[in-house]
Amino acid sequence: MDEISEGRRSVNLKRSDYSLDSTPTIVASPGSPVHHRPGYHRITSLNEVDTSYQRAEGNSSDRDAQLESSSLGVAGKGFGSSQGRGLGIGNVEVRRPLAVGSKDGPNTPLSADPLLSPSSSRVGRNSPHVERHFEDEGIHYDHGRNGSNPAVFEPFTASSDHERLHRKTPSAAETQVEPFEFGYRAGRRRRHSRWDWLSISILLLSIYSTVGSGLWLAVALIRPRWGRHVTTTGRLPPATASLLCAALAKSIELSFVTVFVSFLGQVLSRKAVKTQSKGITIAEMSMRSWVMQPGTMITHWQTVRYAAWTFLGAISLFAALMSMLYTTASDALVAPKLKFGGTESRHIYGRVATQFANPDYIKSQCKTPISATADPVYSGDTCIGIEHAGQSYHNYEQYLIEWTKNIDSGNGSAILGERPRPIGMLYDNTTVRGSWIHAQNITELSKNFTNRVIVNISMAMPHAGVFTAARDPLNDIIQPQDLSGLGEYVIRASVPSPVVNVLCANVAQGELNPLVKTFWPNPTLNATLWPEDHDLPDSATWLDQNKTALDRLFEWGESYGRKRPMFAKYPIAYNTIVNSSKSYNDSIYLLATAATGLPTLCSIRGSLTPDCSTEYHASLSGGTLTANCEDPTDDLSYHKADPKATNGVLDRDWINVAISWITSISLNAGITDGSASNARLLTQLIPGSPALDPSLPSIAEALAVLSGGTLLLSTLDAPFIHFWNYSTTVHELKDPQYQAFNATLNFQDYASGGTQRWQNLFHIVLFVVFGTNLVCLAYLILSRGLVTDFIEPQNLFGLSLNSPPSKNLDGSPEKEQLVTNWIIKQSESEQDQFYIHAGETQPARRKRQGPLDHEMQSPMGKLYSRFASTRSSMF
Repeated sequence: MDEISEGRRSVNLKRSDYSLDSTPTIVASPGSPVHHRPGYHRITSLNEVDTSYQRAEGNSSDRDAQLESSSLGVAGKGFGSSQGRGLGIGNVEVRRPLAVGSKDGPNTPLSADPLLSPSSSRVGRNSPHVERHFEDEGIHYDHGRNGSNPAVFEPFTASSDHERLHRKTPSAAETQVEPFEFGYRAGRRRRHSRWDWLSISILLLSIYSTVGSGLWLAVALIRPRWGRHVTTTGRLPPATASLLCAALAKSIELSFVTVFVSFLGQVLSRKAVKTQSKGITIAEMSMRSWVMQPGTMITHWQTVRYAAWTFLGAISLFAALMSMLYTTASDALVAPKLKFGGTESRHIYGRVATQFANPDYIKSQCKTPISATADPVYSGDTCIGIEHAGQSYHNYEQYLIEWTKNIDSGNGSAILGERPRPIGMLYDNTTVRGSWIHAQNITELSKNFTNRVIVNISMAMPHAGVFTAARDPLNDIIQPQDLSGLGEYVIRASVPSPVVNVLCANVAQGELNPLVKTFWPNPTLNATLWPEDHDLPDSATWLDQNKTALDRLFEWGESYGRKRPMFAKYPIAYNTIVNSSKSYNDSIYLLATAATGLPTLCSIRGSLTPDCSTEYHASLSGGTLTANCEDPTDDLSYHKADPKATNGVLDRDWINVAISWITSISLNAGITDGSASNARLLTQLIPGSPALDPSLPSIAEALAVLSGGTLLLSTLDAPFIHFWNYSTTVHELKDPQYQAFNATLNFQDYASGGTQRWQNLFHIVLFVVFGTNLVCLAYLILSRGLVTDFIEPQNLFGLSLNSPPSKNLDGSPEKEQLVTNWIIKQSESEQDQFYIHAGETQPARRKRQGPLDHEMQSPMGKLYSRFASTRSSMF
């Protein structure tokens, strides 16, 4: 013992003249014992080069020492390079052992072959345990002659530093080594209880993914409307809502992938350790990559070919596809998008401040820089006259453009309902569409009145108060500007509509002489003072004495209670004049002379009709206000809401608005032979036969379109019923009141759900993800904790590295090797160790353990035994 101790202390460092890479060599005394690494050793591969070696000599002097593996590095290619840490892959050149008497001398650099350490030569040598594993896999381990290992495993020695290395026959003590055991030690993470952080975190992710996917599915099915919650002026702007929805959908998708991969690992790991199971294949192991890296289904399509036909493979393939489409499905069915909802019936409230056609109120609402103080008499008349002229000419121009288009396209018609509709403009951004109503047969009407050409036209315009009511905050209707200018809505209101009736008839020469001033006993006419400075007859006697042939047509006289009009003179050709009686009755009259010299008389009067409803379509670029009349299928027609509403009752107040309008558009310029352009065009539209001309509008239609602006102004802030339901002595309310009317509303706001029918296919994605989440959550709850997931890369790498080689897998797996079954077996000697074994060589069924044997097992052994004996699940 003293000599051995003395030998251990006699370690001298010397530099060998012919060492590898000139590295220092540790020389130990011959009596130094072999240091064995405690625990288990891997079998050195035949192609592996150990960078350490031991040199020993039986009859050497005290200069001979044992080389330590830590003090000698082999330069060149191979494992264990000193340039870095961790695992590396390199090309190892295996040289033939240097034989005694080689031509390579000691002066040749790096001429020595790689040396193997004693431990490397010892591992697996004459080891029955190792041989048994190799024989199980069909590999015959050849010991060489005399039962020795191949030469590459034999140690080398030399008697001195200047002597060539030669093989040394190991002693009996050196050949006695500890047996090598394969196996991956699971460690203390072999099983995770329900209260382990890993189990809790996966369970929480599963709960979040299940609740989130269920909520997403419910939103896609219910399709809620978000109303003012998602508006530019609301709590959540549309851009933020879309971004938030996309972020939540992505989090649900990621949590779903995480949970499903964990579920897949648990199912495959439990399947691999069951004794009654056939094991798992490499193709099944790759199902994890399908979900995490969907592109591998294309790059490694062979695994899909073999594993997708299994039940678990089909679920994994479907889950991978659904996870790829989940964000897209969320954007199509859950993310808020602008769209119309269903039509809802409701009451809409409008502000009422004046009666219908109140000229004083209309003047007060006209905007002008000339105040009433600067022009107390004509300030309002001047302002409203300009507004009348602007609206009339604009509407008339657009109407004539429509006629021109019809003529150019050959779409003219003699039927009133098929001719261009009346057109108007409100607040410069809303197009108004009127409607022709109460159409009459002109030919029959003309025959009934001594074959004179008669045109009777009625035009209805929408109620302009609906426009202001739609924007009233009391009704809480989302406006287009609240939706970044992209929203729309449609209101159909059950309200009366203003109507203008124009009746025109050709007049024979002299039929109107009793009504013309120049044919009276005192024919002197001062056009500049007409009619203020003229003595006009206004008695019943005069009316009775001046009957005309047109009394029955225009309903004049005592029997009708209506006075005849009076004109200053007959206008010359292409001119018009307007009646200027002190009492205008309920109509205003226009006398026009055509190019033929024959006059035409037209009466214009206004009223309200219950045969229509008003429709308002609003958008940021502009709206459309339309009168829908005489439609038997229209449930919102005003006469259905109030069957007692009268039709055709003339409004005398409208005349006060109309006289300001008709003078503002130069239709009375004929009194001075002004020959206004507007009058000339109107006289050219006088029909020459008792029928409507398909290529031209009639003078009655033109006058109705020109007067349409007066109807719109007359209904602003007017009642939404057909009468004034306030005091008859008050025509204007100081404090406006709200009045309700029946209506339907169809509006566009941000809502969930698809915008196209084909997008409903994405419901499949949401259903599958939610259903899979439910299955995974139920599996995690019913499982008593988690087992080590052997499919995870780090665990699979450790398990494979510490498992014996197999003839069933040679290199990269291909074709039938992808469907080879592999079983995770437990080491018989150490129950905390596992290794992979081919399924084809399953051992015989083990004898059932008794209670005592079960108690003697380690915790990992008990876990393995429990899972191995459990019946296989559907997966």
